[in-house]
Amino acid sequence: MSRDIWDPNVYTRYADERSRPFFELVGRVAAENPGEVVDLGCGTGELTATLAERWPEARIRGVDSSAAMIAKAPAGDRLSFAVQDARDWRGEPDVIVSNALLQWVPEHRDLLEHWVSWLPADGWLAFQVPGNFDAPSHRIIRELCRTRWKEELADTVRDAPVGDPIDYHGRLTALGCAVDAWETTYVHLLPGSVLEWVKGTALRPMLDRLTPEQQAEFLADCGRMLDEAYPARPYGTPFPFRRVFVVARKVGRKIK
Repeated sequence: MSRDIWDPNVYTRYADERSRPFFELVGRVAAENPGEVVDLGCGTGELTATLAERWPEARIRGVDSSAAMIAKAPAGDRLSFAVQDARDWRGEPDVIVSNALLQWVPEHRDLLEHWVSWLPADGWLAFQVPGNFDAPSHRIIRELCRTRWKEELADTVRDAPVGDPIDYHGRLTALGCAVDAWETTYVHLLPGSVLEWVKGTALRPMLDRLTPEQQAEFLADCGRMLDEAYPARPYGTPFPFRRVFVVARKVGRKIK
């Protein structure tokens, strides 16, 4: 997570589609008057800034490992942003929010235990992760990385980096939390190819590994296969996208 795996310019093309899960996640956090709220993996910070409106007395902090993202973060009263790996972050906030970050952290299940331990009684943890790693978009990327691009990209492949709602529900309940966990499949209507969506996130580790000439060839391979899997319609390209949501309130001790 130390590299800039997000392209802020591509990422923000689909700001509306990416912001809806954030608001649906935060909408289930019932903290009444938190003193401090931290957004881990805050990206460009526009969504983080809305937390100041949600909790008008709270200090709002955003943390992201991407300097390019943080460079675009907004200024504002009670807002602060820092470039830092979420695995290195330490703090004692009342609310922790993490939107579409933990899929990049292989050890994130252990990290959740640390985060819960730093929350006060009645503190809140809310996170959302993509759950579409079995979708055609990700299967196509894995297939290319393990076949034609095996020499350059085989070690960049991630099969199933996140759990399902039951997995997270059980883990956080055992840590003394009251847990609400669910999943939603959105059907995003894209104006162009699915390739443009995945270029901003899923393909970043692969593209960073390749020369400019190889990047163009690899993207052409991906584009052909993605266009076949997700054909464009006269009104746009439907793109189903599953996401997993978890909201936990710390209420007791860890279950032995």
